[in-house]
Amino acid sequence: MTRWFRSYWAEDDTWFYVEADAGGGVTRQVELRGPLQKPVAAAASVEEEAARRAGTLVGYEATFGATAGVPVGDWDGYAPQDLTAEEFEAVWVTARAACVTSARVRSARGT
Repeated sequence: MTRWFRSYWAEDDTWFYVEADAGGGVTRQVELRGPLQKPVAAAASVEEEAARRAGTLVGYEATFGATAGVPVGDWDGYAPQDLTAEEFEAVWVTARAACVTSARVRSARGT
């Protein structure tokens, strides 16, 4: 069963929004950083794997970041707050758009 939750990590001032599968593997992950909750990642594990096979992982991660490499059950002290699928999806859509826009801006600047 799919689960959606968010967790705040104070040391990085970051909210992690996570979609996890029945085994606790992260399928999609959003990271919102700082007091303005700026989207800095919105990655999907299936996209990461496809990019890895295609040899484009560096570009994918530069645009969308990466998902956690370990199941959520292995995280220490993450204090999850459950979300509905709709709540997660609203954050996901917004963060994805922000990541694409940031990548375009970086590309236009040549950075």
